[in-house]
Amino acid sequence: MLPPLVIPVLYLVPVVPPPQVTPVPCLVPVAPVSDSCPLSCPGSPPPTSDSCPLSCYSFEQLCINYANENLQQFFVQHIFKLEQEEYTREGINWQNMNFIDNQEVLDLIGVKPINIMALIDEESKFPKVRILLLHPQTNQSGVVILNFIEVKPINIMALIDKESKFPKIRILLLHPQINSLSGVTLLGNIAEVFTEAVILVFQGTDRTMLNKVNRTHSGHKDYIKPKSDQDNSFGLNHFAGIVEYDIYGSYMFDRNLCCRQLRYSGMMETAKIRRAGYPIRHSFKEFVDRYRMLVPGIPPAHKTDCLGVYLGVRLIATQNIPLLCSRQTASGHIWVSGCKTHCNTKHPTVVFQTDCLRAYLGVRLIVTPNIPLLFLKLREAAIVFQKHWRGRAPHLLYLVMKRGYSRLQALIRSRRLKSEFVQTRSSIIALQAQCRGFVVRKVCGQKRELKKRRLQELLLLKKQEEAQMKKSGTKNYKLLAEDNYKQRLADLQKEVNDAELGAGVKSLDDDDYERLVDDLFGDIGDKSSPSTPVSPINKTTNVFGDLGAARQDMEEVIDMPHFPVTEHKIDLSEFNFRKFAMTYFRGNINYQYSKRMVKHSLLELPHPGDQGASLALWMTILRFMGDLPEPRYETDTVDNTPVMERVNQTLSRNILNNKSFQKHFSQQNGLSAVSDNVSTENRRKMISMTLKRQNRFNDTVHRSLMNEDYGSNSYQAWLESRRTTNLEKLHFIIGHGILRPELRDEIYCQICKQLTNNPTKASFARGWILLSLCVGCFAPSGKFVEYLRAFIREGPRGYAPYCEQRLDRTFHNGTRKQPPSWVELQATKSKAPIVIPVVFMDGSVKKLTADSATTAQELTEQLCANIHLKDRYGFSLFIALFDKVSSLGNGGEHVMDGISQCEQYAKEQGAQERNAPWKVYFRKEVFTPWHNPTEDPVATNLIYHQVVRGVKCGEYRCDKESDIAMLAAQQFYVEYKTTFDSTLISNVLPNYIPDQFLKSGGDKSIGRWEKLVVEAYKKSYYLKERTPDIRAKEDVVSYAKIRWPLLFSRFFDALRMSGTELPKNHVIIAVNWTGVYFVDDEEQVLLELSFIEILSITVHRSAQAQAHSFTMATVQGQEFVFQCVSTEEFDAIITYMQDGLRRRSQYLVATQDYSPPGDGLTLLSLQRGDLIMLEPGTTGAVVLDTNWCVGTCQRNGQKGHFPVESVYVLPTLDRPLDSLLDHFKSDGLFDKNKSKQQSTLSVPRRKLHTLEKYAAQNFRSNQSLSVSRGHTLTSARRTSASELWKHTREPLRQPLLQKLLVHQELAEDACHAFSAILKYMGDLPTRRSRGGVEYTDIIFRVALKNDMLRDEIYCQIMKQLTDNRNRLSEERGWELMWLATGLFACSQNLLKELTLFMTMRSHTVSRYSLDRLQRTLRNGQRKYPPHQVEVEAIQHRTKHIYHKVYFPDDTDEAFEVNSSTRARDLSRDITVRLNLHSGEGLTLFIKILDKIFSVPEAEFFFDYVRELSEWIKRTRPSRGAAVGAEFQYQVFFMKKLWVNAVPGRDKHADTIFHFPQELPKYLRGYHKVSKSDAIRLAALIYRTKFGNSKDELSLVSHMLAELVPVNLVKIQSPKDWSKSISSAFQQTAGLSPDDAKIAFLKHTHTWPTFGSTFFEVKQTTEPAYPEIIIVAINIKGINVIHPSTKEVLAIHPFTHISNWSSGNTYFNIQIGNLVRGSKLLCETSVGYKMDDLLTSYIFLLQSSIGKRSVRL
Repeated sequence: MLPPLVIPVLYLVPVVPPPQVTPVPCLVPVAPVSDSCPLSCPGSPPPTSDSCPLSCYSFEQLCINYANENLQQFFVQHIFKLEQEEYTREGINWQNMNFIDNQEVLDLIGVKPINIMALIDEESKFPKVRILLLHPQTNQSGVVILNFIEVKPINIMALIDKESKFPKIRILLLHPQINSLSGVTLLGNIAEVFTEAVILVFQGTDRTMLNKVNRTHSGHKDYIKPKSDQDNSFGLNHFAGIVEYDIYGSYMFDRNLCCRQLRYSGMMETAKIRRAGYPIRHSFKEFVDRYRMLVPGIPPAHKTDCLGVYLGVRLIATQNIPLLCSRQTASGHIWVSGCKTHCNTKHPTVVFQTDCLRAYLGVRLIVTPNIPLLFLKLREAAIVFQKHWRGRAPHLLYLVMKRGYSRLQALIRSRRLKSEFVQTRSSIIALQAQCRGFVVRKVCGQKRELKKRRLQELLLLKKQEEAQMKKSGTKNYKLLAEDNYKQRLADLQKEVNDAELGAGVKSLDDDDYERLVDDLFGDIGDKSSPSTPVSPINKTTNVFGDLGAARQDMEEVIDMPHFPVTEHKIDLSEFNFRKFAMTYFRGNINYQYSKRMVKHSLLELPHPGDQGASLALWMTILRFMGDLPEPRYETDTVDNTPVMERVNQTLSRNILNNKSFQKHFSQQNGLSAVSDNVSTENRRKMISMTLKRQNRFNDTVHRSLMNEDYGSNSYQAWLESRRTTNLEKLHFIIGHGILRPELRDEIYCQICKQLTNNPTKASFARGWILLSLCVGCFAPSGKFVEYLRAFIREGPRGYAPYCEQRLDRTFHNGTRKQPPSWVELQATKSKAPIVIPVVFMDGSVKKLTADSATTAQELTEQLCANIHLKDRYGFSLFIALFDKVSSLGNGGEHVMDGISQCEQYAKEQGAQERNAPWKVYFRKEVFTPWHNPTEDPVATNLIYHQVVRGVKCGEYRCDKESDIAMLAAQQFYVEYKTTFDSTLISNVLPNYIPDQFLKSGGDKSIGRWEKLVVEAYKKSYYLKERTPDIRAKEDVVSYAKIRWPLLFSRFFDALRMSGTELPKNHVIIAVNWTGVYFVDDEEQVLLELSFIEILSITVHRSAQAQAHSFTMATVQGQEFVFQCVSTEEFDAIITYMQDGLRRRSQYLVATQDYSPPGDGLTLLSLQRGDLIMLEPGTTGAVVLDTNWCVGTCQRNGQKGHFPVESVYVLPTLDRPLDSLLDHFKSDGLFDKNKSKQQSTLSVPRRKLHTLEKYAAQNFRSNQSLSVSRGHTLTSARRTSASELWKHTREPLRQPLLQKLLVHQELAEDACHAFSAILKYMGDLPTRRSRGGVEYTDIIFRVALKNDMLRDEIYCQIMKQLTDNRNRLSEERGWELMWLATGLFACSQNLLKELTLFMTMRSHTVSRYSLDRLQRTLRNGQRKYPPHQVEVEAIQHRTKHIYHKVYFPDDTDEAFEVNSSTRARDLSRDITVRLNLHSGEGLTLFIKILDKIFSVPEAEFFFDYVRELSEWIKRTRPSRGAAVGAEFQYQVFFMKKLWVNAVPGRDKHADTIFHFPQELPKYLRGYHKVSKSDAIRLAALIYRTKFGNSKDELSLVSHMLAELVPVNLVKIQSPKDWSKSISSAFQQTAGLSPDDAKIAFLKHTHTWPTFGSTFFEVKQTTEPAYPEIIIVAINIKGINVIHPSTKEVLAIHPFTHISNWSSGNTYFNIQIGNLVRGSKLLCETSVGYKMDDLLTSYIFLLQSSIGKRSVRL
């Protein structure tokens, strides 16, 4: 008998006993075993339920175990199965390892169809299932039936026969020892009965038997367990985890149990496979990156084939390993350097990359000699590298700690030093305070003693004088003595005050300064008139003849405009020179006066060469002030070289000898022109450039200053060679300050140092004279200017304001270019202005006052204003000396520079500076192309005299004798009109004909010229038509303009630097009305350019050169680069000429192709180079100020609109030649050279904020629209598909914002608004004008109605303002922004973008728009689009709108009203302006047409006006009214609600509002008035009109309607009224008109109808009332008044009124309630007024009740 079958239970062995849970029945219950039970084991105790391990677990624990088994299988799968599969796939010679696999356990628990889970499920559905166990010893007649109740054997045949007895047998267990013969038969028999049974086959069962059963009975399912080679028993002992858990307890260690657990979990096999296998595997890329440095020649992984490198290394290893191996294992593996490579000797194969590398390195170690030494060196190097690398981090940390401790030490030490310093300073301050207090007390005591002693002396003297005068019998002797005493007392006070200044040096008077100036600069003129210099006009300068010699003293002096001292808001008390010296002075130099020589400069100077100059300046200043003697040894030779020339030579000597300098200029042809001596005759040809070319401050000197090449020997010679005059010293000091800006502060500091505490009176005065002259020539730097101002204000009383004013003038007009002239020194004596005589070409002289900073522009403006000259352009000042003339121009050149230059030139000729015979002339220098002599007779007269005098002197030469004869005839006609006498002509003819023509012909020439002149005189139309002489002058001027354009030019000396070649590099550029001429010294015209040929002028400013350069580009493609001293002036005159021509021109040229769209408008199709002619009356000024214009294309004769951006206005008045127009057809002409017109259309922009980022998130995606080529303009072309946020000229087809695309109606409104924006800004042509509010209504009305469109409108406006190159369009865009910000605000999402957009713009309107946006955010948004007043205001650039408000007393005032002003705001402003006590009851009224409306307090003012205008348009449509036109209206401010109107309380309210409003109601007879009251009130009304005048009393009978109520006029005769009123007038004597008004109000204030508003209506509801009644509304309620008797019929308080309504023809009132109430129906046309007034009173009463309840 076989041992019984034992089915073990599967479970995991826990370390700690499992928790106690409710036990469930075992899956395979174990019943008690008896001897007859085949399941019992011999010798084993019978199992019980308690001994079953499964009884301790629940179903949940089974699920947990099942999950753990799955995780264990996942571990086994990846560690054992996949690992060994990888070895097999790699071709490794590997023997698979045995391991415990728990897959069988998982299959038993969960694999379908039969598993433990399925059994549990089956048991839950079919409880008490029978299990049929087939035992090998069981014959066919018996089986064992197992159930949960019992185990007993039964006979198989009985089982088959009684199938119904066992209906639930589902599981058949086959013992492994059952053979196939018996099993097949048995199973076949059972299967016939148990058709649904499942046969469970265990290990050891013959598979053939089951196959047969399955073929026979296909409905059965079998479950076959895999076989095991190691255990053939039926038990499941071979599964890991099947243990008998019979010991329970914690903290117990069982080594065998732990080993079984580790073996079950796979740890043992894992360690084994890791030891035997290859755990580290690299990819090819990782392998190359990791080990490529060990094999030379292998590049990085991303630059090579990683697989190829691996195979190469593998090949080397496999080929060399067999040859180099010294040992071989028994298994055929190779060992290299102790590293097992797993390579077979017969078929060597590299297993992994790591083994390949090991093998390869092993080969290298074997074949490489001296490998130990190399290895040791490499190891040492690696150790060194590791040492430094590991020490780097601690070293960095150490440095950080070191810096931290150093900083901590510094802080601690600084705090300690600061504490010590503060303590020391406090002690010193206390000591100073004590010392200074002691000194002050001592001085004050001395002053008191002095003053007391002197007062006693004065009193004693007063008594003595009284006694003497009394003794001598003088009348009023006390009064005289008292006057003398007061005078002596004032002198005493002045003496005491002067004593406070110390040393007496600041008490110098004007006489002292005049005397010192005479001592410094010699005898300088007439002492009798120090303020008026001796005019040098009667000297030997007669370039233009003897002009003005006899008339100069007859003219009055024209005073220069007053230039007050600029008020500086900075407190100068902190700017002390002592403080500046202590801060900036070098070394131990103090701030006080000193006679010692300094070793270095006072300030830090940027260049070393400045040190020598500063020392020379220090010595020169000391000598000028008399603090240092002159040199002992001096030469006997007299040097007439001006000081400025010697300074220039000193500063420029080394630079002129520099080889690089000579080499640079030797390459230019102009070097010879600079160095050659041009003959005097040739120089005289260009007389206007003679002196300017000899300017001492040339570019060479400036370069020498920048290169710091100073001549120390020259300074030594200046200081030691000879004795210099004070004027020379002055020129030396100021010359350095002018030439060297870095020395200016040094000079001022040296002077201020010598003036501080200067004990010498003469030295002190000389220093202030020097300082006053310096501040008139150059200004200090910004670092020192405030200190200098503070120092000047503390100076002498006479010189302090004088110096400060000169300093302000110098700052205003710029630094001088020449030192002070003799004339300035003369005026310095008395600090009076300089008088300059200016000679006109007609011989008249004007004397003008000037100062050191006066410019030619200021003098020219004074002269033009004095002689009433209108056409001022082209008139300039000229200064002449001997035969030289220089143009001072009419710009910013200093007049005194020209005078100083003349004096220096006179000294070169051996004359004294004071004797320089200079003259200043006022002449016409240049004509404009559009000059018209008929416009200004004054200018024509001056030019006429200039021309005829120039012809006589030979300045202007005529080639034909007939021209000279005609000019002489015209001159004769001007002087003598139609008076003709041959003798007279003979006498005056020498005054007309040039001298060279008279001398050349001898005596006969006079007769011949007389004949020519008479013939020309008789042929002239002047004589025939007897025209005014001004016509002849105009003809002379026109002839001179056309005949001598080159002589009426402004000349500029220039040097060609590069560009297009010219015959000569050194040229004179002449600019006149015809264009630009390039002339050489021989007056040969090298090149002539008209203004139309000049495309652009580009100025290049350089800090390294005083003479800037400019580039001139022409339409022919030429470019000239010139260097010129007056570059800015040259650019200004060219710009002025071209701009003036463009504004008057009618000719344009197309700069690009343009094809118009087919939108119905007449637009021109243009090609590049097309000539366009504007309409008659239209000029270029219109083109420059608009975006579209109308013209005719000369190519095809078509007429139409064209965009301004595609044309260029030609600067010409005549039609240009076709050959010149051909140049405009070249490509890129305007791309390379930006013209002046294009520069006016755009403004240079910096990086500004745009909507680019906002558009990326919120704008829609741009759709590419197909447009014809040439249709899109330049600004539209440059906008890419994604740049919706930039300016464009194309209308939108979709809105900008993405959120509007889903709203079709809003999207259409947005597109219409953008089209209106384009039309308003001029970017889209339209036939309608921009005026009115048509476009603004379209733009803003939709945004005010819908919030979603507000952001869209703002985005559209900002889009059109971004990168807008058209100035006019941009200006109009800012107008829309200004209007939008006053109407509504954008969303918070866009607010930041909008604020940044306006903040970063420099446009003026942007700042105002930002302010308006902030007000809109505070006050709320508007309801209506902007009013026409607002639109017109911003179009006229009026940021503040002032509205006229009318008052009842027939006065009016203007008040500011902005877009966010509400009615209450304006009322409050009016109340404050009129100084009223309260504005209660006062309201704004608007009168439009014949209606008056009160403005609600909460309404925006312009909104309400707009609302009324639209209401009038709807109710009264007019065919002739223009679209968008606004009705005229007036604004009144009146009393509406008569609350707290007590007469006498507010006088202004009584006189302005109460009386003017009550008087008309009184005169209309609305009040019940007695006769006596009427007489008294009439007298008061008369007094308000005429005051105390009695003259109009006789006319009272004729003006009763103005004095007496209309219903009382006929109660007595006019005579009686006059008598009664006259009598009452006498009784009111003494009252002023205002008092009479208040008296009138006080009298009427007692009436019940005072302050009422009366309405005459027709009632139809109350039979007791007359048909026509008067309704009076006041604070008491609604009063019904009889129209005849004026009796109050009824009073209805506001509390009794329950309802009311109004219309155009009625007004209804519901009084009381519906039950006991009544109605009052009135017919009236002013029902809206009654409704509004009643509503206002009730609202006021409710508000007052609410306030009272709040107070309670």
